Amino acid sequence: MVTTRILAIDPGSRITGFGILDVANGKSKYVNSGCIRLPDEALSVRLKHIFNHVSALLLEYQPDEFAIEEVFLAKNANSALKLGQARGAAIVAASIKDLAVHEYAARRVKQSVVGNGNADKAQVQMMVQLLLNLSSRPQADAADALAIALCHANSRTSGGLEYGVGKRAGRTSKRWTEQDVRKTM
Repeated sequence: MVTTRILAIDPGSRITGFGILDVANGKSKYVNSGCIRLPDEALSVRLKHIFNHVSALLLEYQPDEFAIEEVFLAKNANSALKLGQARGAAIVAASIKDLAVHEYAARRVKQSVVGNGNADKAQVQMMVQLLLNLSSRPQADAADALAIALCHANSRTSGGLEYGVGKRAGRTSKRWTEQDVRKTM
């Protein structure tokens, strides 16, 4: 049985979430998650902080694959630029380790995990908790990173479950309920 370790990043200029899963035979197993809380300093210092922490995660957990959320168009251009730079710091850390970077739109991540591309953070937290059989809900940024990792795990395996992603095998997409998720475990 081949196990693939995925490190996923939910970038932010104040808090960057990370999630680590092991995937084998279409099943995802929680390894670790958390938040990189950035100092209230100049953007260059925060970017260095992201780079150093992601590099440390790469060294400690030795992931096979790296996934990150794409930049979305924010109402505030300055916020979008800072988010793009935060992504860049994490992507460079992965690139230095020769990992391919897999990018996913926030809407696709939510669709994959919750079954609704417009899901709110609480819905993502609940589904991540259920899908990974966690004893408590992860912090919002960590849950988002774990959702990115789950989306990537679902996308990379042809036999993997794709929660609510379009039409597949003759069935239409649907919003998954807690009962549906428990049936797959």
